[in-house]
Amino acid sequence: MRTDEPVSIVPREAQPYQGRRAGLVSRSIAGVIDGVVVVVALLGGYLAVNGLRFLINPRGFRISEASPLPGVATGLLILVGYLCVAWSTTGWTYGCHVMGLRVVSRGGRRLRPIVALLRAVFCALFPLGLLLCAVGSQRSSVQDLVLRTSVIYDWRPGQPL
Repeated sequence: MRTDEPVSIVPREAQPYQGRRAGLVSRSIAGVIDGVVVVVALLGGYLAVNGLRFLINPRGFRISEASPLPGVATGLLILVGYLCVAWSTTGWTYGCHVMGLRVVSRGGRRLRPIVALLRAVFCALFPLGLLLCAVGSQRSSVQDLVLRTSVIYDWRPGQPL
Protein backbone atom coordinates (compact mmCIF):
# COMPACT_ATOMS: atom_id res chain seq x y z
CA MET A 1 0.00 0.00 0.00
CA ARG A 2 1.37 3.39 -1.00
CA THR A 3 1.27 6.09 1.65
CA ASP A 4 2.43 9.01 -0.47
CA GLU A 5 -0.92 9.37 -2.31
CA PRO A 6 -3.35 11.91 -0.85
CA VAL A 7 -6.38 10.33 0.79
CA SER A 8 -9.68 11.68 -0.44
CA ILE A 9 -12.75 11.44 1.76
CA VAL A 10 -14.94 11.87 -1.31
CA PRO A 11 -15.85 8.51 -2.88
CA ARG A 12 -14.21 8.02 -6.27
CA GLU A 13 -17.60 7.68 -7.99
CA ALA A 14 -18.76 10.97 -6.46
CA GLN A 15 -15.69 13.06 -7.27
CA PRO A 16 -16.97 14.27 -10.67
CA TYR A 17 -20.10 15.64 -8.96
CA GLN A 18 -18.39 17.27 -5.97
CA GLY A 19 -19.38 20.96 -5.86
CA ARG A 20 -21.96 20.70 -8.65
CA ARG A 21 -25.53 21.84 -8.10
CA ALA A 22 -27.94 19.12 -7.05
CA GLY A 23 -31.02 18.26 -9.05
CA LEU A 24 -34.65 17.61 -8.26
CA VAL A 25 -34.38 13.91 -7.35
CA SER A 26 -31.53 14.26 -4.83
CA ARG A 27 -33.11 17.30 -3.24
CA SER A 28 -36.54 15.67 -3.08
CA ILE A 29 -35.19 12.54 -1.40
CA ALA A 30 -33.35 14.70 1.14
CA GLY A 31 -36.59 16.62 1.72
CA VAL A 32 -38.55 13.43 2.35
CA ILE A 33 -35.92 12.26 4.85
CA ASP A 34 -36.08 15.64 6.61
CA GLY A 35 -39.88 15.40 6.63
CA VAL A 36 -39.62 12.04 8.40
CA VAL A 37 -37.24 13.59 10.96
CA VAL A 38 -39.79 16.34 11.67
CA VAL A 39 -42.69 13.88 11.96
CA VAL A 40 -40.69 11.74 14.39
CA ALA A 41 -39.87 14.85 16.45
CA LEU A 42 -43.54 15.89 16.42
CA LEU A 43 -44.70 12.43 17.52
CA GLY A 44 -41.99 12.33 20.20
CA GLY A 45 -43.19 15.67 21.54
CA TYR A 46 -46.81 14.46 21.55
CA LEU A 47 -45.83 11.32 23.47
CA ALA A 48 -43.69 13.33 25.91
CA VAL A 49 -46.54 15.75 26.66
CA ASN A 50 -48.97 12.90 27.24
CA GLY A 51 -46.42 11.03 29.35
CA LEU A 52 -45.88 14.11 31.50
CA ARG A 53 -49.64 14.56 31.89
CA PHE A 54 -49.87 10.92 32.98
CA LEU A 55 -47.10 11.36 35.57
CA ILE A 56 -48.79 14.44 37.01
CA ASN A 57 -52.29 12.93 37.24
CA PRO A 58 -52.30 9.16 36.59
CA ARG A 59 -55.88 8.54 37.84
CA GLY A 60 -57.48 11.26 35.78
CA PHE A 61 -55.30 10.74 32.72
CA ARG A 62 -56.89 10.67 29.29
CA ILE A 63 -54.78 10.76 26.17
CA SER A 64 -55.20 14.09 24.42
CA GLU A 65 -56.54 14.24 20.92
CA ALA A 66 -54.22 15.71 18.34
CA SER A 67 -56.00 18.56 16.57
CA PRO A 68 -55.07 19.00 12.90
CA LEU A 69 -54.54 22.77 12.81
CA PRO A 70 -52.29 23.05 15.89
CA GLY A 71 -50.50 19.87 14.81
CA VAL A 72 -49.71 21.25 11.36
CA ALA A 73 -48.68 24.63 12.80
CA THR A 74 -46.39 22.93 15.32
CA GLY A 75 -44.96 20.71 12.58
CA LEU A 76 -44.19 23.76 10.42
CA LEU A 77 -42.50 25.51 13.35
CA ILE A 78 -40.38 22.44 14.05
CA LEU A 79 -39.50 22.19 10.34
CA VAL A 80 -38.49 25.86 10.10
CA GLY A 81 -36.42 25.65 13.28
CA TYR A 82 -34.73 22.42 12.18
CA LEU A 83 -33.87 23.73 8.71
CA CYS A 84 -32.72 27.14 9.97
CA VAL A 85 -30.40 25.75 12.63
CA ALA A 86 -28.99 23.05 10.34
CA TRP A 87 -28.35 25.36 7.37
CA SER A 88 -26.85 28.17 9.43
CA THR A 89 -24.52 25.94 11.47
CA THR A 90 -23.34 23.13 9.18
CA GLY A 91 -25.02 23.75 5.84
CA TRP A 92 -26.73 20.37 5.85
CA THR A 93 -29.69 18.63 7.45
CA TYR A 94 -29.85 14.91 8.10
CA GLY A 95 -31.48 14.40 4.69
CA CYS A 96 -28.75 16.46 3.03
CA HIS A 97 -26.10 14.45 4.85
CA VAL A 98 -27.58 11.15 3.62
CA MET A 99 -27.76 12.44 0.04
CA GLY A 100 -24.38 14.21 0.09
CA LEU A 101 -25.82 17.72 -0.27
CA ARG A 102 -25.02 21.07 1.30
CA VAL A 103 -26.87 24.40 1.16
CA VAL A 104 -24.51 27.29 0.49
CA SER A 105 -24.67 31.01 -0.17
CA ARG A 106 -23.86 32.64 -3.48
CA GLY A 107 -20.14 32.63 -2.66
CA GLY A 108 -20.14 28.98 -1.57
CA ARG A 109 -20.15 29.82 2.14
CA ARG A 110 -22.43 28.77 4.98
CA LEU A 111 -25.72 30.67 5.13
CA ARG A 112 -26.07 33.60 7.50
CA PRO A 113 -28.75 32.88 10.15
CA ILE A 114 -31.25 35.38 8.68
CA VAL A 115 -30.86 33.90 5.18
CA ALA A 116 -31.23 30.38 6.63
CA LEU A 117 -34.39 31.46 8.44
CA LEU A 118 -35.90 33.08 5.35
CA ARG A 119 -35.02 30.03 3.24
CA ALA A 120 -36.53 27.69 5.84
CA VAL A 121 -39.77 29.69 5.98
CA PHE A 122 -39.87 29.84 2.18
CA CYS A 123 -39.31 26.07 1.89
CA ALA A 124 -41.93 25.27 4.53
CA LEU A 125 -44.62 27.53 3.06
CA PHE A 126 -43.84 27.04 -0.63
CA PRO A 127 -42.36 23.55 -1.12
CA LEU A 128 -43.45 23.46 -4.76
CA GLY A 129 -40.76 26.07 -5.47
CA LEU A 130 -38.36 23.12 -5.56
CA LEU A 131 -39.86 21.98 -8.86
CA LEU A 132 -38.19 24.86 -10.69
CA CYS A 133 -34.81 23.15 -10.26
CA ALA A 134 -35.97 20.46 -12.70
CA VAL A 135 -35.73 22.95 -15.56
CA GLY A 136 -32.81 25.08 -16.55
CA SER A 137 -29.11 24.47 -16.40
CA GLN A 138 -28.63 26.19 -13.02
CA ARG A 139 -30.83 23.69 -11.11
CA SER A 140 -32.13 26.50 -8.90
CA SER A 141 -35.39 26.41 -6.98
CA VAL A 142 -37.49 29.52 -6.45
CA GLN A 143 -35.95 29.76 -2.97
CA ASP A 144 -32.45 29.65 -4.47
CA LEU A 145 -33.24 32.37 -6.98
CA VAL A 146 -34.84 34.72 -4.47
CA LEU A 147 -32.26 34.26 -1.70
CA ARG A 148 -29.19 33.59 -3.91
CA THR A 149 -28.45 30.17 -2.44
CA SER A 150 -27.48 26.85 -3.98
CA VAL A 151 -27.71 23.20 -3.06
CA ILE A 152 -24.52 21.43 -4.07
CA TYR A 153 -23.14 17.92 -3.85
CA ASP A 154 -20.69 17.83 -0.99
CA TRP A 155 -19.53 14.59 0.60
CA ARG A 156 -17.28 16.35 3.11
CA PRO A 157 -19.69 17.12 5.98
CA GLY A 158 -16.93 17.65 8.52
CA GLN A 159 -15.09 20.17 6.38
CA PRO A 160 -15.65 23.86 7.10
CA LEU A 161 -17.02 26.12 4.41
